[in-house]
Amino acid sequence: MQVGKRIFLKRKLPDEKIVKGFSTIPTTNVADCMARTQSMHQRIKLMSNPKKELCGPAFTVSSRSGDNLASYAALKYCHEGDVIVISCESDDSRAMIGEVMMTWLRDQRHVAGVVIDGPIRDIDALADWDLPIYATGTTPAGPYTEGPGEVNVPVACGNVTVNPGDIILGDKDGVISIPCSEAADLLPQAQKYNIEDDAKAAAFRDGTKDIAWVDKALEDRGFTVIDDVYRS
Repeated sequence: MQVGKRIFLKRKLPDEKIVKGFSTIPTTNVADCMARTQSMHQRIKLMSNPKKELCGPAFTVSSRSGDNLASYAALKYCHEGDVIVISCESDDSRAMIGEVMMTWLRDQRHVAGVVIDGPIRDIDALADWDLPIYATGTTPAGPYTEGPGEVNVPVACGNVTVNPGDIILGDKDGVISIPCSEAADLLPQAQKYNIEDDAKAAAFRDGTKDIAWVDKALEDRGFTVIDDVYRS
């Protein structure tokens, strides 16, 4: 088995109930519960028009810059509900996937979505799709199909490490990766935080939220409040 040309068919997958539990929580609240880490870089943006959040286990693809042979392997071996996560060395010179491959993933494999640390093409068709598609942008330049590449190995996507089977959660704010090994413990924390955050927003809305703590925080950190205009 040659490193750089490997396809692993099995992954450690999270419990389906845990995946479903995360599917109703905003990415922001889950990220806050992970010390505000695990958020993919903002260069990875929502490119389609889904009606619900992206949520599912990662099916990872590691590709050489500008090459999508390993992504074609994903078309063959992925499963319903998977989130295809493609790392291509952060290259933005060539589209990794277009309408044809996306159609197969949506209509034949019924994946939950696609996250690519690189561009796509055929945006005129894909922009209106209900399938969640995240990418760095668009380009008409197509990829090579030569390899090497690997499937279901750890990858870096949007500056975040993603292991096969990690839970990928995405909404209009962006995408986060939830380590499979931490998901069961994290879910109740995120659910509790989400309820508290909704209550906080309501308190800000009706003016009942006490923000007196700000004065003490500023004082503790050495801020000076000056009752005057700035003069150079």
